[in-house]
Amino acid sequence: MNSIDFSDLGLTSGLRENLATLGYATMTPIQAQSLPSILAGKDVIAQGSTGTGKTAAFGLGLLARIETKQFRVQAIVLCPTRELADQVASEVRSLARSIPNIKVLTLCGGTPLAPQASSLAHGVHVVVGTPGRIEDHLQRETLQLEAVHTLILDEADRMLDMGFQDAIDAIVRRVPARRQTLLFSATYPAGIQAIARRIMRDPVMVQTQASGDNPAIEQHFFAVGAQRERLPALRRLLLHEQPDSTLVFCNTIATTRELCAALVGFGFNALALHGDLEQRERDEILIRFANKSASILVATDLAARGLDIDTLDAVVNYEIPPDPDVYLHRIGRTGRAGSK
Repeated sequence: MNSIDFSDLGLTSGLRENLATLGYATMTPIQAQSLPSILAGKDVIAQGSTGTGKTAAFGLGLLARIETKQFRVQAIVLCPTRELADQVASEVRSLARSIPNIKVLTLCGGTPLAPQASSLAHGVHVVVGTPGRIEDHLQRETLQLEAVHTLILDEADRMLDMGFQDAIDAIVRRVPARRQTLLFSATYPAGIQAIARRIMRDPVMVQTQASGDNPAIEQHFFAVGAQRERLPALRRLLLHEQPDSTLVFCNTIATTRELCAALVGFGFNALALHGDLEQRERDEILIRFANKSASILVATDLAARGLDIDTLDAVVNYEIPPDPDVYLHRIGRTGRAGSK
């Protein structure tokens, strides 16, 4: 696609004007490559790391087809975590500001079912949520998907990693066969290829530049001879560089806990984020890290998906992930929006 201007997409004047007020001047690569096909109603597989603008790509696509006079669920977005679902729902609402009476509802665990069911009963156009909670509402028959024309799987690779395969399959079975399916993923492992073959029709494949190719991200490798050398090396690095905000990735929950406790023992203001925490605890930790009341966040990959932290100074791979694509996704958390 030669053009990178939103005005060439055939969007309504309201959507275009709202994009301008939100500061969307030109499309990112993933938007330029995927939006024409999305707006044409085609199934699309888009591989791109976080921060590439994928939410706006599928958000504009689903909003272009919403009939606001029909108070039925017409689009559904599946996300691996509540954090990501909240982030996606917030952006979709921002993109939809020019559309009167549109209702976007978040359905995630960690909050009571009854208020969610009440909101669904009053009519909702777009549902954004986690597969487990959405499946709960389907089983209770508080959620109906007969009118859905757009199904979106966001961060599909993480949903499979978290064991949501059965829940995704159950949801797909309740969505009309005649629909548009959009699959967004930071990586494209065999499991994603398999699910794409099952639920998509002649999908258009879009791949954007990996985060590791971002020249704003300066990478350094520190060799450690033994496991016991990792913690002293990290301590020296943090004391020398003194970053305002640091995200440290570990491969397991146990290491995440142990490392955080060790850093706190050294006098660092560190927090641990992992899948064993209650949702309320995770929300509080993210707020504290985002507002800089804690300078170090030690996290697993699953817990860190959906983080939207501005001005993140450093990312540390305390342990190297087994998948190179996961490494690229990790480091792509920094060097965003023109920062280094």
